Amino acid sequence: MTSAPAPSSLASLSSLPDFDPRHVPVVGVDRHLPRVAPSQTTPQALRQRFAAPPAWEPEVVQEKSFSSRSPAHAAVLVPIVLREQPTVLLTERTAHLSTHSGQVAFPGGRADPEDASPADTALREAYEEVGLEPHFVEVLGSLPTYVTGSSFIISPVVALVQPHCVLRPNPHEVADIFEVPLAFLLNPAHHQRHVFEWQGVRREWFSMPYQSGPKNHYIWGATAGMLRNFYRFLRA
Repeated sequence: MTSAPAPSSLASLSSLPDFDPRHVPVVGVDRHLPRVAPSQTTPQALRQRFAAPPAWEPEVVQEKSFSSRSPAHAAVLVPIVLREQPTVLLTERTAHLSTHSGQVAFPGGRADPEDASPADTALREAYEEVGLEPHFVEVLGSLPTYVTGSSFIISPVVALVQPHCVLRPNPHEVADIFEVPLAFLLNPAHHQRHVFEWQGVRREWFSMPYQSGPKNHYIWGATAGMLRNFYRFLRA
């Protein structure tokens, strides 16, 4: 695979008996690509990058559609926690949700008519899902929209988060909150490529499995695709 894959969405494949993305073979790992240097992920470097972005193109833009419903706008927060070594805060969705159950995701969701911007949507949803209060958050800017197979047009809003924030996960939506080192996610040696064919449709996606103690957090699909775009943005 030499061009941008269109990552599959869990919602499109979870109806298959015994489907588990962890069991889809890895067809490639991008160890040949350079990682993002730590000097590029300091708070000031990130502020400067969003204030004066370079010319670049996202690698992953749109999944293959599996839905006939009308497109809907949404936003997610890409929260970079300002620890000594920066991390990205992620959630694991509860198993009973109708869509993306059990999936690793950024805090976020569908835009409301009252939201003035994607940043407003992302901040509101982050507060509703994990109790992240906006005064702990510094919004840097947005990455290009990402269109899921379920017709959500997602705006990824990148932000810096103070590490002393107090989180209160919504038990209806969030089963777990965890952090992954930003350096891990921005190192293509951890970007795995997968291919899966179903009903004559070839679906491709990235995964970035992260082992934390006894638990393996399986980051894949849309979340991994947006992180891949963030990598391309910082390397441009």
